[in-house]
Amino acid sequence: MKQHNIYFFHLLNDYSGSPKVLAQVIKCWKETDYTLHVCTSLKREGFLSGIKHVQYIDNSYSFKEHKIFRLILFMWSQLFIFFRFLISVKKGDIIYINTVLPFGAAFVGKIKGARVIYHIHETSITPILLKNILFGIAKWSAWKAVFVSDFVRKQETGFASEIVIHNAISDSFLRKAFAYDQELKEVKNILMICSLKKYKGVHEFLALAKSSPSYEFRLVVNASEKSIQQFFMHDTIPPNLRVFPTQQDVHPFYQWAHVVLNLSRVDEWLETFGLTIIEAMAYGLPVIIPPSGGITELIEEGKEGYKVDSLNVEMIRKKMEALMQNKDLYVKMSAASRKRVLYFSENEFHRKNLALLES
Repeated sequence: MKQHNIYFFHLLNDYSGSPKVLAQVIKCWKETDYTLHVCTSLKREGFLSGIKHVQYIDNSYSFKEHKIFRLILFMWSQLFIFFRFLISVKKGDIIYINTVLPFGAAFVGKIKGARVIYHIHETSITPILLKNILFGIAKWSAWKAVFVSDFVRKQETGFASEIVIHNAISDSFLRKAFAYDQELKEVKNILMICSLKKYKGVHEFLALAKSSPSYEFRLVVNASEKSIQQFFMHDTIPPNLRVFPTQQDVHPFYQWAHVVLNLSRVDEWLETFGLTIIEAMAYGLPVIIPPSGGITELIEEGKEGYKVDSLNVEMIRKKMEALMQNKDLYVKMSAASRKRVLYFSENEFHRKNLALLES
């Protein structure tokens, strides 16, 4: 009989990287002697939706474009979490906080003597005052901090106990990707999957498409059609670029692509990992990534891809053309990518997470 509880907290359920990783953690721990509870935003679909054998609680949060309204809803959701769980959480339970945002759960855990685990995905939080408050609460309350990369661990010091567990690609994704055999006739398709934010290099991707009319570009963003139209209201989309809204199934896009990019601006946003990059590598796709941040731990320069500052659009274009025009180089990088991605397998991820729980 399950005697203790694990309460998982995540602010916004969607199809981005951090809830996807948390879903993997939850599925890893489902066979343990704990009852699992997931507290997140249930008004929208995402990777945390529909997980079997867990109990769901809505956190009273919904995303708003207006920053003031978003802040008000954020603070309200944390007050709701605090009072909702203050009675139900017991000593011996585990509070698992995904990202540093759901800080209300940290106070519950600290007051009730539960073990608080923080899963740290981020380091680029603005304004700096908010970052200092959120990380200050995390360091004060955390029994253990899990970091998604060595880079993040070195950036955010001061936790009592630390461990690095790199994000993993799911076995189901890996099997489907490895089963796909791409027919390589002409290398010309460029893909980027990201959030619809300026700091993600969306405009750099647009500029790249305009400067390379002989190649085809696809941009998949975690946003609605309406948000896409508003974002590109003052931009001209070239005919060789198609922009797609949120996609639950990204396999067709990787099967279409020949090269995958991450163009996050290092002056505004440091990538702490990069799930889309290891997904691309599972398909044997060479990648181009920023030269800074945790994402640099995923590849070796010139082996599985290249590391280029997204502000240097011309250099990115040259690296792309080097891959497009040299089939031997492309095939070599493709094989290296599929070999490297095995390091980020779900089995290794599960082993480390179970060891964390047993500790």
